[in-house]
Amino acid sequence: MKNTVKSISLLSLALVLGACGTSAPTASAPIGSTPAANRASILKATPNTPTLWFVELAGDPTTLSVQSVSGQQASFRAQAAQQGVKYQEVRSFQTLFNGFSVQASEAEINRISRLPGVLGVYPVKEIAAPKVEVNLTDALTPDMFSAIKMTGADVAQNELGLTGKGIKVGVIDTGIDLEHPAFAGRVVAQYDFVGDDYDFGKPTKPDPIADDCGGHGSHVAGIVGGNDASKGFKGVAPEVSFGAYRVFGCDGSTSEDIMIAAMEQAYKDGMQVVNLSIGSAFENWEGTPSAKVGSRMVKKGMIVVASAGNSGASGQYSMGGVTMGDNVISVASISNTEIEVNKFTLSSGETIPFMAGDPAPTGKAGVTLPITKLATSTTTTATDGCLVGTANPYAAGSLTGKAVLIRRGTCTFYEKAKNAQDAGASAVILYNRDSGYLAPSLTGASSITIPVAFVNDASGAKIDSKIAAGVSMTFADGKISIPSPTANTLDSYSSYGLSADLELKPDISAPGGNIRSAYPLEKGNGGYATLSGTSMASPHVAGAAALMLQAFPNTKAKDMRGLLMNSATLRWYRNPAGTLFTGLPDYVQRQGAGMVDIVGSYYNTVRATPNKLSLGESASFATRNKVVVLKNTWTRTETFKAYHYPALTVGGTTLAPAASQAYATMTINGQDADKADVMVTVPAGGETELNVVITAPAGAPDKSQYGGYIVLESSSGQNMVIPYAGFKGDYQSIQALGNLTIGGASYNFPALFDDKEDTFFEEGEVATAPIDYTFKGIALDPSKPTELTNDAPYVIAQLSHQVRKMTMELLDANGAVVDTLLKQEYLGRNCTNNVALTSNTCDAYNTYAWDGKLSNGNAAANGTYQLRLKALKAQGDESVATDTEVYTTQKFTVARP
Repeated sequence: MKNTVKSISLLSLALVLGACGTSAPTASAPIGSTPAANRASILKATPNTPTLWFVELAGDPTTLSVQSVSGQQASFRAQAAQQGVKYQEVRSFQTLFNGFSVQASEAEINRISRLPGVLGVYPVKEIAAPKVEVNLTDALTPDMFSAIKMTGADVAQNELGLTGKGIKVGVIDTGIDLEHPAFAGRVVAQYDFVGDDYDFGKPTKPDPIADDCGGHGSHVAGIVGGNDASKGFKGVAPEVSFGAYRVFGCDGSTSEDIMIAAMEQAYKDGMQVVNLSIGSAFENWEGTPSAKVGSRMVKKGMIVVASAGNSGASGQYSMGGVTMGDNVISVASISNTEIEVNKFTLSSGETIPFMAGDPAPTGKAGVTLPITKLATSTTTTATDGCLVGTANPYAAGSLTGKAVLIRRGTCTFYEKAKNAQDAGASAVILYNRDSGYLAPSLTGASSITIPVAFVNDASGAKIDSKIAAGVSMTFADGKISIPSPTANTLDSYSSYGLSADLELKPDISAPGGNIRSAYPLEKGNGGYATLSGTSMASPHVAGAAALMLQAFPNTKAKDMRGLLMNSATLRWYRNPAGTLFTGLPDYVQRQGAGMVDIVGSYYNTVRATPNKLSLGESASFATRNKVVVLKNTWTRTETFKAYHYPALTVGGTTLAPAASQAYATMTINGQDADKADVMVTVPAGGETELNVVITAPAGAPDKSQYGGYIVLESSSGQNMVIPYAGFKGDYQSIQALGNLTIGGASYNFPALFDDKEDTFFEEGEVATAPIDYTFKGIALDPSKPTELTNDAPYVIAQLSHQVRKMTMELLDANGAVVDTLLKQEYLGRNCTNNVALTSNTCDAYNTYAWDGKLSNGNAAANGTYQLRLKALKAQGDESVATDTEVYTTQKFTVARP
């Protein structure tokens, strides 16, 4: 019963993962059949395997008594038992989340979702350990480089006397190294939820102390407020007290329900500020459990700071997790002004900094090599080191035992390095044709096995001038500090907003690229390391919040975000080629209000409400009217000049954003804020309203995200920014259920899969033979007869955008609804639409399976059926037909023997 027109071997689907990452999409075509002995490699999520889910009950625990919450949960358990629902309770929550995490099949969780009092069910997400670049060395004084100066923390400490003393900061992470001198005697609360050996899916074995064997948590805590006098190291708030909440083992991932348990514990322990440098990419809804818990922490008086995420390379709408919570402070990453790089020395005495090619070795310290170059090479040669036709420009063996100097230009870094390697070179020195440094990509058809050092144009010219007289290089140990080529701009990995509800996120930015801070002593290197990521940006803002809370102890948790945001300073856009664009600020959807300015926050006495403006879609409101209230908390009248400062618009596509200079227009109090300053006076101790009218940019691309700032400047030195953001066009016009690229071919998904026949059926495809399922265990690999897969239907869907609600229905032969099999809410989009680009942190599709049972637990009778997926779009209205995308499978037969 093989469909021979558009069917695909499921093993082939798995094989193309590693083989076709750079293939260009082609027309849809069959990939071919698979030898039966290899079918164990099928790429799919096994249907009907028990999954970890959140079950949320209707009552908000922050407004109910403990007795009421306990009563609701007892009632749920009783009803589930009475109806014979099969599940295993893993954790229960009563403080900030009313419900449980449970182990249950999709069929059982759907039955649970229909029980009285159940507000919703959500998959418990696996949260990968934060990925960061780690440079271990003790060659330099670990003072966080210039990062502490970028935020004004140094001035706050040395001139304003702010240290965070008396403020308790909870760090939910890999723990804190309790023996490290940067934290000596300052960890006042700790809780280990997992143990050293924990990974997602494994049992937890908590330790008595929340010590850190991973490193990430100590680094984060060091940025918040480490203090090591012996090394001259200080974090942002060097006298805070810490709560250490360990949710990761030494390696591997954690579970979202464990993270929520830690958030509840931090609340119970009285933490005033909590930092979460962890998240769940693409789950960018305020209504997901972790974001909702973050919101409730703020509601209960805690300042919650969370990283925006490191999924910027995956495009728009890529944030997720706690950072999406209402009044949670979401933090993007800005590159440090200085970076640590490798170095070598010349025989003439100069030390040369370099960035290492990737992937390639960095060079063994002490190795000395004479430097040479092509006879035709000059400091203006564009084709230096490139193939001449198809010939290597270097004679075979001519570079043996030598380092070769090659100028950037024309061909790829890989081609230049490969040609040198093939001629016997022991190292390559690439130098820039422009100013600055970069890390050259050396990905190609085969490996580069020799060091490739990239230096700037000045260093390249210096080396070039010495070759004729004879010069050698020696790789040196340790690192050297140089000005960052991306200084003070958004790091490319920092995730994009907006939220799925079109709320403006992230909120603010801070240094995150190349930050030096504490690291576990057991890892050596003096207990310090340089890491990069939004994980490093978030604790800068958590530390800043601690300083502001010390300075202004009556500040409400929900108001801290505005205090920090409205004093931020804007950053400008650096394009993928490294060129800085100074015409308009970087996307609001990447930097929020801009770089945190601690000193500005301390001195600003005027507060803005709201502190940011989310404008929604222009199809509904092409022009939006907003009122911003300015409140003066001081005894001096402030007069501002107010004007509109638009930012770049995010054009392109979801997966490939592109900058557009089309921008909105604005009036303030009836005056054109694009052409002239609008004078605004805020009386001492009083309030003034700004009546703001923003019109979406007519020239912006459809489905783009625009944004900008209301800027207020006072003669007294107070400067404020109020960011805004909106969506150009009809938000529901974004396609949610997309096609899937497999082996370079685009297939019309969603699709119905049939494991027994090793095929799938694209949307709208006419099956050439009957499709049936027996729901019996089948061995896909004859050599492993005991490894069985259930012969059952399942649908694979590619989510190109966030989905508010996904429903799967069972239809009879006439298309009538027999039952609702599955209902999920607040779904994140997939990371990619190409299976060749997937990884353990980036998926291309979701799987929706049917186990042959109805929602009441009874088996469906043999007969003819269809499955129907209904995807309610983000901000969609179920009463509007076009707001829901519908996919219906081909008819199939349930044919149990």
